[in-house]
Amino acid sequence: MTGKHKDTSITRRRALAVTGGTVAAGGLAVAVSRAALADTTTTTATEATATASASESSGTCMQLMSSVTEGPYYLDGALVRKDITEGKNGVPLTLRLTVVDATDGCTPVSGAAVEIWHCDAWGYYSGYTTANPGGSAPAESEDGSTADDNTYLRGYQIANANGVVKFETIFPGWYTPRTCHIHLKVHTGGQKEDGTYEGGKVNHTGQLFFADDVAEEIFTLEPYSRHTGTYTRLDDDMVYDGGGASSGLLTLKPVKKADPSKGYKGFLTVAIDPDAENTGAGSGGGGTPPSGAPGDAPSPSPSASS
Repeated sequence: MTGKHKDTSITRRRALAVTGGTVAAGGLAVAVSRAALADTTTTTATEATATASASESSGTCMQLMSSVTEGPYYLDGALVRKDITEGKNGVPLTLRLTVVDATDGCTPVSGAAVEIWHCDAWGYYSGYTTANPGGSAPAESEDGSTADDNTYLRGYQIANANGVVKFETIFPGWYTPRTCHIHLKVHTGGQKEDGTYEGGKVNHTGQLFFADDVAEEIFTLEPYSRHTGTYTRLDDDMVYDGGGASSGLLTLKPVKKADPSKGYKGFLTVAIDPDAENTGAGSGGGGTPPSGAPGDAPSPSPSASS
């Protein structure tokens, strides 16, 4: 990245006309489900022990996971921040990711910049709320906004000494033909500057996924329940390949059992090669772009707005 992000406005944008689809050339990464990582007020010792166990259990960093394309809704210049909600309504989600080095026994990658972005409960991404798949008047997002200069549900966090980052967000919604997902990039070699992350290189571009039973229960709640249409299950998604944690499937724990409205905590360990570089600019992943979509990039297709 070479531009600057000041305050809350986006100064640089890049949208790839591809879906978040097929495997792209570039760096390989590993995703390890971290069911053992109970969410507590985590101490340094606890995090270090949990991270070490990922490699000790098998002697390796487990199964390699290929990067995928970044999709059509990426924006440069996201803010470095823990809470990325910007007032968006939805079921709370605390995301805890641990970045480790696949080439060095899964040791923590301190200072790695983890970037995530995802749609709101209606299927809209910030910066693209006017991308109406019907080709008619610009559709409103859940909060009534049609502006494309907003930054909700996007952000960076810098990994601590144990390779850990945490985000406070909401459970993503969905849009045809994709299942519920979060986009992910891991950067190294850059630095925080003007509120964003500059320089360095992208080591991994991937996506995070949610078990169908959890997602479908969430989508019976407000505001998700007002989004009509057919939800795409994991087995039918164009990106998820059925590989579980090695393909980005999060371990999810409810904040309060029997009450999904209270939110979830999601865990995953992503092992990268810090020497690899992956732009996420591979070929598209199939599917037919909706009528009226910009270029060849499929647009979110929520069928209702509040």
